[in-house]
Amino acid sequence: MNESIFTDVIILAGGFGERLWPASRPDYPKQFMSLSSGISFLQSAILRALALHPSGKIIIITRQDLLQPVSEHCAHLTIQVDDYEREKIRNDLYIIAEPCAKHTCAPIMLSCCIVELFDKNTEHTMLVLASDHIIGPVKLFLEDSKKASEQAKKGKFVCYAIPPNEPSTGYGYIKEGNPLTEDKDIFEIAQFKEKPNLETAKQYISSGEYYWNSGMFAFTSSFFKSELKKCEPSVYNAFEDFSTFTLPAQRTINGINYIADWVPMKNAYNIVPSVAVDNAIAEKTKNAVAIKATFEWDDVGSWDAFEKLFTENAGKTVEIKSRNNFVFSDIPVALCGVKDLVVVIKNGSALVMKKGSSGLMREVVKQVKQID
Repeated sequence: MNESIFTDVIILAGGFGERLWPASRPDYPKQFMSLSSGISFLQSAILRALALHPSGKIIIITRQDLLQPVSEHCAHLTIQVDDYEREKIRNDLYIIAEPCAKHTCAPIMLSCCIVELFDKNTEHTMLVLASDHIIGPVKLFLEDSKKASEQAKKGKFVCYAIPPNEPSTGYGYIKEGNPLTEDKDIFEIAQFKEKPNLETAKQYISSGEYYWNSGMFAFTSSFFKSELKKCEPSVYNAFEDFSTFTLPAQRTINGINYIADWVPMKNAYNIVPSVAVDNAIAEKTKNAVAIKATFEWDDVGSWDAFEKLFTENAGKTVEIKSRNNFVFSDIPVALCGVKDLVVVIKNGSALVMKKGSSGLMREVVKQVKQID
């Protein structure tokens, strides 16, 4: 048996499908989409979790209304994996359907409480993954994750820091602090920075002191809870009594274990505030460190990013006196005398966008909702 790098893995799989509209939408957010492999982003995240050989649980946190499609993606994956992975999915993967969306801190705290109820005698070393990122190669991800696990066991809140290749305004940034190793691959985090404007992002890049915050975190469950009690007690208090509860009877959907409509979870969500884990703990703890990622990473957060990664023919397209356009469509599209466009026709809606204008998508979705 391969070494277990983390005891448990949390996969955050909510999302409302705004940045890749109209291919993604509230009932079919980005994690259900795929690039050229046919494997969805969510399935890739599950494979990533399996590669870590967790000795405990893989927890997928999602919205109540996404329980069915999440279970379908999990079930379809069992057909494509080896015997160990299939059994792990069937026995130790659990979908947790939140009563309502409460950002990222509450579901992570809930996951910590649940894995402790499954096994009260283990020190749980946790890794939080997103369900819609592209990461590779797996070998480098595992090597970096071993470093992250070691730091987590030392009582650290660990972030994966991505070396930036452009002054992006779409990511939060991490400022490098004191190195913890001779080759500086692990360092204390001096400061977290919110998503900057372009000029500030350029300053970050030129300084050489800043990294993208990947949104992946490692810690022990006991550390997370103790830091939450100090840094964001309103979240901690909502789950304070969970150690006294009993897990609900096992239920499955499409052969996949799930927990939904659980009274203690509902009661906690009735009172817990909606706050990001970045704001609740990452920015407040005095024990934040970063692993400098050696793997390739992309959160596929825009159509501009999607085009760079997509390698298949995206539909029947005719281009006359046109160039440098990207088409992702269910129906044939003809382009005449145009250039530098993104054209997406999916789910009965159409997007025509100048390349480089992805920052306008949230406003697009907001206004489209008003005319639906």
